[in-house]
Amino acid sequence: MFLEQGFNRTKLSDVAEQLNITKPALYHYFASKEAILIECFRMGQELIEAHLAEIEASDGSGLDKVREFIRVYAAKIMTADFGMCLVRLDDRELSEEARRKFRKGKRLVDQRVRALIAEGIADGSIATCDPKMAAFAIEGSLNWIAHWYQPRGPLQATVVAETFASLLTEGLAVRQERATPAGA
Repeated sequence: MFLEQGFNRTKLSDVAEQLNITKPALYHYFASKEAILIECFRMGQELIEAHLAEIEASDGSGLDKVREFIRVYAAKIMTADFGMCLVRLDDRELSEEARRKFRKGKRLVDQRVRALIAEGIADGSIATCDPKMAAFAIEGSLNWIAHWYQPRGPLQATVVAETFASLLTEGLAVRQERATPAGA
């Protein structure tokens, strides 16, 4: 409901009705509407962190890991409700303490993506570049998916993920020099 109507326009009575419970029952589980929003952010953050841990522990080059991160982030995070919450809902709606905690989590994810890029530079699978700028380009592209992707639309999440993985990693990959034909 937060994604469809916006956080401020969503009433707790509507949330309770959607869940088929009473408003007092909702307050039994959540102290406030902000607490529900914090939980949405937390669940989205957990999704990212779990997938990142799996990718970081996998075999393969840095480029392979970045490509897999892009696939997973596009197909399983930015096209899913809790992942969409991370970028479509305004964290300025949160209390100062909650906002600081949420933004810290986002910074940690960004640092981990930069580390994957740096790993690829070190192993020779990614061309020399600024990992910070490369991460910003990748994350910015991926986060925008949450603004235009329609789960019930014509594009499948896996197609979006494969397309983004190809487009975004081709710019990072080390280029192989083409051999010059004899007599050219």
